[in-house]
Amino acid sequence: MSEMEQTPTPSRPPVVILCEPQLGENIGMVARAMANFGLHDLRIVNPRDGWPSEKARSAASRADHVIDAVQVFDRVEDAVADIQLLFATTARNRDIPKPVVGPDEAAAEAVAYGQKELTTGYMFGRERWGLNNDEVALSNKIVTLPVDPSYASLNIAQAVLVCAYEWRRTATSGQLPFTLDDYEGEPASQEAIQRMFEHLEGALDVRGFFRPVEKKPVTVRRLRNIFQKADLTDNEVRILRGVIASFEKYPAKYGNE
Repeated sequence: MSEMEQTPTPSRPPVVILCEPQLGENIGMVARAMANFGLHDLRIVNPRDGWPSEKARSAASRADHVIDAVQVFDRVEDAVADIQLLFATTARNRDIPKPVVGPDEAAAEAVAYGQKELTTGYMFGRERWGLNNDEVALSNKIVTLPVDPSYASLNIAQAVLVCAYEWRRTATSGQLPFTLDDYEGEPASQEAIQRMFEHLEGALDVRGFFRPVEKKPVTVRRLRNIFQKADLTDNEVRILRGVIASFEKYPAKYGNE
């Protein structure tokens, strides 16, 4: 899969709204965080340095599909007009009676709405002081992250990254993009494992591995346990048999005692 190819999810991704962002670099890093987790609708309200921004594009690290689709608005109300479930992100206590949820709970709600093809969104404030109370008042709920209250400052891209991660983790049920499982063989049968171990035990016995002899039963049991815990595949058992056969070619040092 190419870096720019988007993997579909069973839920409509949320919109990200940035209120009066100051630096193009921050906008670009937000776009990059969004692209990492399958979000693509970025809306900007009154960017201080104007738009388009080459600094934003550079910082986006090839998340061009997000940058190219950016919508710019003069008013927050217009940017959120079509959103049916809007979260305002803030790290500060607000004198506004609204439900406050964590990013995981917000993600669960956003996914549920998105599965019904409803529009959801996360609104983020300015780099220096966040959202104002009028902007927070537009939201349905407040999202706050479980940060250390003695240092609650996150930059915009970090906050977007956490929310986007939680959304995608929920939308995909935690499915990872790849695994490193051995697809070359099915799990080995107990018969195959036992035959391999008997092969190994015989080869080790000939070479005097089990010394002192009276401790052989304990050593054999521990060796067997190593291989049982390994969840070997058929292919791995064949490889191990080949390894054993390779050192069987050399003369035994101690003879068959």
